[in-house]
Amino acid sequence: MGSNNLCRKSASKSKYITLIAIPYNPYNSKPYDRWTMAGMLDLPNELKVADEFWDFLSGKDAYKDLLDCFERVGIELRDEIDNYFKKYNNI
Repeated sequence: MGSNNLCRKSASKSKYITLIAIPYNPYNSKPYDRWTMAGMLDLPNELKVADEFWDFLSGKDAYKDLLDCFERVGIELRDEIDNYFKKYNNI
């Protein structure tokens, strides 16, 4: 079997997925929309943003669970976080 046939055969059995992932959507609650993305990607198949990315990695509702964790920790450590960032208020 030639090397080209071997590569094609291996690629057809591949379990790997190549895509662009953006773990956070800065435009929330609007869809992620950058002019730089226009025409560059097959968006439904090559781009995963925020919930699509985290749910793809870890299953349904993973993004929601992640946000819930950050919110709980943020509430619990609010005073400590505020005190830490006070030193940057005068910069």
